Amino acid sequence: MECHLLQPFERRCWRNKLPKIGHCLWGVLKILGLLILLQAISSCSSHKAPSSSLRQPPSIKITHHTVSKGDTLYSIAWRYGKDFRHLAAINGIRSPYQIYPGQRIKLAGSVPTKSTVSAKNKQKVPVTKTKPKTTQPTTAKKSLTSSTKRQTTTSRRSGSVSWRWPAKGKVISHFRSGDPLRKGVDIAGEKGESVLAAADGTVIYAGSALRGYGKLLIVKHDEVYLSAYAHNHRLLVKEGSRVKAGQRIAELGSSGTDRNKLHFEIRKNGQPVDPLAYLP
Repeated sequence: MECHLLQPFERRCWRNKLPKIGHCLWGVLKILGLLILLQAISSCSSHKAPSSSLRQPPSIKITHHTVSKGDTLYSIAWRYGKDFRHLAAINGIRSPYQIYPGQRIKLAGSVPTKSTVSAKNKQKVPVTKTKPKTTQPTTAKKSLTSSTKRQTTTSRRSGSVSWRWPAKGKVISHFRSGDPLRKGVDIAGEKGESVLAAADGTVIYAGSALRGYGKLLIVKHDEVYLSAYAHNHRLLVKEGSRVKAGQRIAELGSSGTDRNKLHFEIRKNGQPVDPLAYLP
């Protein structure tokens, strides 16, 4: 009797219930699998937060620079944003600041007490040499009135330096304080166009050893101001050359970059400043 009553029930289970139960179990397994996957993803993402801080170790402060062939005290000071006079003082280097490959240059520190007097003299020597420069901007200023349309009124003067535009193109990138990629302005132009000295001075660097600048010129105007002209196609002056404001010193190009342009910087006491605050 029991077998007779259970037989239809067993048939119904096998024919109807078990397939549905199988589908339910499969659905449950898929949901469980999805939950496990989500948990794994969330656990991975939760571990990324601390790992990001590990990828940003404390910045290592560079305290020395080993001189390579082609380096000058001026180019080293330019690279690290230092005042060349301070580097000369803390390293006991006298004017004209000659250095040699393999020499270790301290980038920070105080002037040694024993060389305090000599360090002061080092700073006085260039000053006496640059005294005649105070009369030179007057001649440069006369030529500025007919040089470019940008200087129809007067040139910008800072101390004994009278500034003018180094190229005639449009400014395509502006200075941004604290941004290592925007220490100056970029001026658009065509390959071979004239790059002009922004003020009277002496060429203290001409080369391509500074990474990111291509063929570069650095001009010293006085004991405070330097200017730089980067990415040139060809350099027309050499280290030690005296240049006048408006003189053609290079041909515009794209060395060290992806387009024809002039990257122009002004440094005051070794620190980059906005050129547009000085140019007329």
